[in-house]
Amino acid sequence: MNFDLIPALMLFALVSSITPGPNNLMLMSSGANFGFRRTLPHMIGVSVGFLVMLVLVGIGVMQLFDIIPYSFEVLRVACLLYLCYLAYRIATSSHVVREQQSSQAKPFSFVQAVLFQWVNPKAWTMALSAISVYAPSRDVAAVVIVGVVFVLVNLPCIGSWTIAGQKLSGWLHSAARLRIFNMIMATLLVCSVLPSLLS
Repeated sequence: MNFDLIPALMLFALVSSITPGPNNLMLMSSGANFGFRRTLPHMIGVSVGFLVMLVLVGIGVMQLFDIIPYSFEVLRVACLLYLCYLAYRIATSSHVVREQQSSQAKPFSFVQAVLFQWVNPKAWTMALSAISVYAPSRDVAAVVIVGVVFVLVNLPCIGSWTIAGQKLSGWLHSAARLRIFNMIMATLLVCSVLPSLLS
């Protein structure tokens, strides 16, 4: 990998990590509903999961799409269906979360966040773009460098979304406000993936 490209890669990682998308919107919602500390495994799972995904995409998964072109279309439909399900869960979670007696309400776990990257259209777009532009040779060293840069840039970016959600939690103490907030976040979650799914 040409190390002169690192600043451009960092800028790409910053822009793609800080802008709204499924991970950031879900982390903001989790920060508002559960707080920063309980959302930490979700945050770390996003970064680790994306790193694993990016490396696997770089060293082999892209070839699968070349061999079986329709496999990418199947993936896009599966992503949309799963994200619609998550949006429904977010939209209907307010009455459960604020009633502290319910044990069902839990933030995403580390493992769930890692696995979620594989059905996140924005993560796929980021990974495919990063490998195509910054590690076109697809050799392991170049792919790992791209992944490490992404993790270093990504973690503070997604953390800022979680903190923003936590800061809103005081204002969202009202059940009605929390319900409206969660419905807005669910709608934005679906809207945030439409460009990736339709491109």
